[in-house]
Amino acid sequence: MPPMSQSANTVKIAVAGAAGRMGLRLTAITAETSGAELVSAFERPGHPALGQHAPAPAGPVAITDAYDGSADVLIDFTLPESTRTLLPRCVETNTAIVIGTTGLTAEDHAAIDEAAKSIAIVQAPNMSLGVNLLFALAARAAQQLGDDYDIEIVETHHRFKKDAPSGTALGIAESICKATGKDPASDLVYTRHGGECERERGKITMQSLRMGDVVGEHTAYFATLGERVELSHVATSRDTFARGAVRAALWLGDKKSGRFTMKDVLGLDD
Repeated sequence: MPPMSQSANTVKIAVAGAAGRMGLRLTAITAETSGAELVSAFERPGHPALGQHAPAPAGPVAITDAYDGSADVLIDFTLPESTRTLLPRCVETNTAIVIGTTGLTAEDHAAIDEAAKSIAIVQAPNMSLGVNLLFALAARAAQQLGDDYDIEIVETHHRFKKDAPSGTALGIAESICKATGKDPASDLVYTRHGGECERERGKITMQSLRMGDVVGEHTAYFATLGERVELSHVATSRDTFARGAVRAALWLGDKKSGRFTMKDVLGLDD
């Protein structure tokens, strides 16, 4: 891993997609976080923001069209196709990576597993403390309530989000499946349409709403005849995700290799 600058406690950070909605907040949060130093900010070739500057305490960092290999940790909240390019680049430059990209395939996760043999990686569908607590709470509720309770997961995001259901909604479902022994491949239902839509016992159903400028809202419902339990998380600013990602980057600063989640970063038990 490249040597850390300023002091042994400073982690040099690169931000992918630096001019995007999340990228703008990641560069700003990195620049204001003690122990973090923004050293690289980049966008895709031809992006109109190239040559502009991202904030940094020691002076502005110019947005370039590629990662230059100068960081200890790269933070990636882009798209799957970009992550597929950045992952081998991080292995090549011995750079740890925080992956917040959603919509990843099974092949992508296999590539992350392989890369983690060489570099340290935190990959999570959501970087916020509250959401990661929601994962744990939903798993516990499903364990305790059992299949007498119908499980429905509803997520809402802004109109520009490309993938559905959200990575966070899938994270909730996967936490429940892990806790209850269900199979995500056969026990998840993604939509209902038509005349034969009666609920099947034991299934987990997910619904995706896309509207306006909603940052992110997730609710897991557990309902039976006579009562309903609702576990919800509402994000009102992207800063909650950005702060979690920078926290993960700082945590990765002294790790050599391995694949980790936000549970590891936050010290949460399964």
